[in-house]
Amino acid sequence: MNDIIRKTAREVVDLLRRGEVSPLELVKTLEEHVTEVDSEVNALPIRFFDQARTQAEAMMKRHPDPKDRGLLAGLPVAVKDYNDVAGQRTTFGSPIFADTVADESDAMVRVLEGNGAIAYAKSNVPEFAGGHTYNPLFGPSRNPWNLDRSVGGSSGGAAACLASGSAWLATGNDLGGSLRTPAGFNGIVGVRPTAGRVPRRTPAVPFDTLWVEGPMARNVADAALMLDAMIGYDDHDPLTRRERPTSFVASLDAYDAPARVAYSADLGVLPVDQTVRRVTRDSLAHFTAMGAEVVDAEPDFGDAYEAFQILRAHLIATMHASTLERHRDLIKADIVWNIEKGLAQSTADVQWAERARGALIHHVMDFFDDHDVLVVPSAPLPPFPVEWPAPQEIDGTELTTYIDWIAITFCISLTGCPVVALPSGLDQDGLPIGVQLVGRPGSEARLLSYAQRFEQGVEIASRLPVGRRVAAGAVR
Repeated sequence: MNDIIRKTAREVVDLLRRGEVSPLELVKTLEEHVTEVDSEVNALPIRFFDQARTQAEAMMKRHPDPKDRGLLAGLPVAVKDYNDVAGQRTTFGSPIFADTVADESDAMVRVLEGNGAIAYAKSNVPEFAGGHTYNPLFGPSRNPWNLDRSVGGSSGGAAACLASGSAWLATGNDLGGSLRTPAGFNGIVGVRPTAGRVPRRTPAVPFDTLWVEGPMARNVADAALMLDAMIGYDDHDPLTRRERPTSFVASLDAYDAPARVAYSADLGVLPVDQTVRRVTRDSLAHFTAMGAEVVDAEPDFGDAYEAFQILRAHLIATMHASTLERHRDLIKADIVWNIEKGLAQSTADVQWAERARGALIHHVMDFFDDHDVLVVPSAPLPPFPVEWPAPQEIDGTELTTYIDWIAITFCISLTGCPVVALPSGLDQDGLPIGVQLVGRPGSEARLLSYAQRFEQGVEIASRLPVGRRVAAGAVR
């Protein structure tokens, strides 16, 4: 059964459907693997294998025929600790919510459960939000490629449990890069879908389009399978739709290779490490091998950095101002700063940011009239030391806020475009470097098809440290 840990999610689902393995056996195998590996990685601090076993037994009794158990057929799935699983804690990495137990699973988790997923653990997160996964409750998650390095964030625990073999599929969400940065740092795949594809957990700001839920997996086809299993409608999320798109897995081979690919190392405005520039540019050869024309180009992102900072602060303050009022002493300084920034900025500031975002969206839509996909690094530097709260400089440019270093992803968030984040290669230390493939809103199927071809050229998925013992400073 240990060999099954290394199999893809699609392979395991196929075994489940054929009755060659049961959901109950998979829960047992995962529990053994997580117990052995996760003491080092710290990706899954909240575990509930007893509850998962109960659900597996109930599913097998309710549906004796494995083919009747939904799209995922009883596959165990890790859930991020910003999402609710019935009967389990949702802590947000904060002492304020350390003992908060969810009465029911949230909308996204319910959709997955309805499609045959079994939740068994919660993945580690930063306190409330951030690009580096550590918090006062559970400490830092560590990169399975090198335990001295960050996993990124905020879906850092999710990415790390995939890379270390403690999950076949894991949920993520993304506001400023929370799903894409960890994908790049850990050598796995994350999809930021178009807003409304996946229902969110009773959103406090229902018409906000910056925050989305999305799948994380070890390879592109597994991510497509999970996205198929996450699509759904929820009355409390007005961006969702009852109509279902064509299966993303079925569409993987439905598109020709891209004709014209645009590459931007820095969106024309941002500092990016020279190693990241080299590795990501070299990876463009895989698009050239597909027959694509590759050009250096990007839309005008000149106001994107400031606009996002304003809109994020406005959203964070809207969601958390009351928490700050009640629990200021229990919130980390970076989050206090972000909430207070939102409370202090003027109506005119927010109006300007909304206009700047609108202008950017129009620039981007015009850009895609002449380009099939935009390729951008998923992080501006390789995975950094785990003890850093955040990078202080990139390529000689000093950074001023705790989210400055993820600008390469948060500027893309403003566009409303779907993104597939995946590995593009390794740096000189053997650490993953990732890219974002960005396309028009609604183009997830086409992007996944392009990403699968790109992935076949890069060949990182087969090199993940799944099932290996990991040591600080090396993989062995």
